[in-house]
Amino acid sequence: MAKLTKNLSPYEFKEYYFLKDELKDFCRLEGLKVSGSKQDLENRIIHYLSTGEMLEEPVVKEVSNNSHSTITLDSKLGENFKCGQDKREFFEKEIGKTFKFKVKFQKWLKANPDKTYREAIDAYFEIQNSKEKTNIDKQFQYNQYIRDFFNDNDGKSLEEAIKCWKYKKSLKGHNRYESSDLVALL
Repeated sequence: MAKLTKNLSPYEFKEYYFLKDELKDFCRLEGLKVSGSKQDLENRIIHYLSTGEMLEEPVVKEVSNNSHSTITLDSKLGENFKCGQDKREFFEKEIGKTFKFKVKFQKWLKANPDKTYREAIDAYFEIQNSKEKTNIDKQFQYNQYIRDFFNDNDGKSLEEAIKCWKYKKSLKGHNRYESSDLVALL
């Protein structure tokens, strides 16, 4: 496993898997911005390793979406929907304590600004009852690896899957599951 230092080339950096906390620690150490998604951190680090300079990032002005207004079933979701505590409380009240802002539902909310909260609740239940597997975005390599491990290995435990994941991420190259990763269990 490579250690994340400023001596890595951008190419070497891309060859290894680093946890988000490792990326943040590196950014703190080098005086880089630590906020944002894992992808934001990776882009920042790649730029820094390539140029030795901080990435100039556009200033994003926060747009208030009037979170103090009362949400009703007939309220519109609105542009730039954000999953805040007020919305969580509303959905928990209407759906129940089992409500979660899962990725597929969040994407639906953001893609449908003209829909009402009533329609959002209907969509939530449709999504929950769907047998279709959710696509796992690139930054969630661990989740994809674990899903693929179990698709290929009936009867194996999560502990075994994690052991194979740890073995895989210590290697150079991609982090996708391959049956040859089972060597870690020997």
